[in-house]
Amino acid sequence: MENRPNYRKLIRYLLFAAAVVWIAIGVESWSDQKAGVRAVKDRTPMADLAFPQFDGASWRLSDHRGQVVLINYWASWCAPCRQETPGLINLARDYRYKGLSIVGVSMDGVDQSAEGGKRAVESFLSEFHMPYPVLMPDFASPSAPAVDALPTTVLVDRNGRAAKAYIGAVRESVFRADVDRLLRESPALSSNVKD
Repeated sequence: MENRPNYRKLIRYLLFAAAVVWIAIGVESWSDQKAGVRAVKDRTPMADLAFPQFDGASWRLSDHRGQVVLINYWASWCAPCRQETPGLINLARDYRYKGLSIVGVSMDGVDQSAEGGKRAVESFLSEFHMPYPVLMPDFASPSAPAVDALPTTVLVDRNGRAAKAYIGAVRESVFRADVDRLLRESPALSSNVKD
């Protein structure tokens, strides 16, 4: 018997490999979010978020009026959140003195007072060394965030208005472009902004 290559098996193998590559490209978790920030007239005022930080201090959105604020909702078990976090860390370091404030909101567990949720967040913080505050909302509170997907990030302009929302992991370059645009806007006087 002759040792001929089995072309049918080879073709099936190549088709299978091509299908795997196609699926991998199709389910890539990065979101480019190419649409820009909303026009000023289309932005909506944000509620004055106030949550305790992981370290026990309190954080309030209104304390950051005059700054661009990036609010990132994440969880320690969320793979796209882990993928996105290094870019947020870079932004926090690069824009620290340029008018950007980043805050992370941990969505780990329904009861943040439970040890499991706190331990998971502590482990995440120790792994990533995030140079920005991490909030631990009380999910029993009526002001607890309602987020449908993780990560979700909200970009807030200098006057406390939502300028853009991102769902899914976002590339650092997309955040940078949007933040740069908002930082170039001149802040309106707070007396002209309706809360």
